[in-house]
Amino acid sequence: MGTVTPSFATELASPEAKITAIFSYPIKSCRGISLPHAPLTPFGIRWDRQWVVVNSKGRACTQRVEPKLALVEVQLPPEAFLEHWEPTTDSFMVLKAPGMEPLKVCLNKHYEVVDDITVWEWNGPAWDEGAEASEWFSNYLEKPSKLVRFNTASGVRNVDPGYVEGQQQIFFSDGYPFLLLSQESLDALNKLLEEPIPMNRFRPNILVEGCEPNAEDLWRDIKIGRFSFQGVKLCDRCKVPTVNQETAKFGTEPTETLMKVRSGHVLRPNEKNKNKVYFGQLIVWNWKDSSAKGDGNVLKLGDPVYINKKFSSPSEAAA
Repeated sequence: MGTVTPSFATELASPEAKITAIFSYPIKSCRGISLPHAPLTPFGIRWDRQWVVVNSKGRACTQRVEPKLALVEVQLPPEAFLEHWEPTTDSFMVLKAPGMEPLKVCLNKHYEVVDDITVWEWNGPAWDEGAEASEWFSNYLEKPSKLVRFNTASGVRNVDPGYVEGQQQIFFSDGYPFLLLSQESLDALNKLLEEPIPMNRFRPNILVEGCEPNAEDLWRDIKIGRFSFQGVKLCDRCKVPTVNQETAKFGTEPTETLMKVRSGHVLRPNEKNKNKVYFGQLIVWNWKDSSAKGDGNVLKLGDPVYINKKFSSPSEAAA
């Protein structure tokens, strides 16, 4: 797919929104960590999706198949989200889950490489977190499992070049380094639901407030604080938002309602993927931009969000 050029662009002098929450999800499909500030990296918020649980065939386990992952709480040292902080052999990620003793995972150690790890279309090597972590997840999920970490020494996973110009890479996220959502979008959806749902169903990295509901659909060139981001595509949603993050049980909402108001048929009637539902915007950081040079590449709560270019309608945005 070629690069989409917006037909409508405008320069806005005042902020359209501000950041009200920042989340990192160190282990794919496990609980996130809410942050007051977080270092930006080309791969996403620091620590985001650096780990994934895999089955006996090396395939990624997610809440789509293992909803119990929603109950795995992840803790990192508070200093882990300071810019330039590097772990020592005494630095640990701690995991907690119902019925399980806490698991400590060292953040700085020598790893054995395990090959043939698969996340969607990507296949490559990863670092094995060892027998204790494997036993912990195998017992919790009641099937053979491993915890692996992205092999930053030799692993490369590129963002789809059909959507993004220039080289952008990710760890174990589904396809893009950041998901941005607005509180107003959730509030509007909740008005349509019999039982309101919390934002954790949608697992955003950057939550903003102050705009119109679903305004983020149209954002193309985004500036958050001094950092430049590019809106890449509308986020099509899988079944994970139907998992209650407190009980790990599947339901039918919000997908049932989203199909009525946020499907491709409704938003993009002349495009393909009419049966997908969309909620949120996938974005990349223009980390080669001059604003990213030097220290201080940190997002903070309250950072203003400026929109320099917009699409005129969701049907013009990529999806």
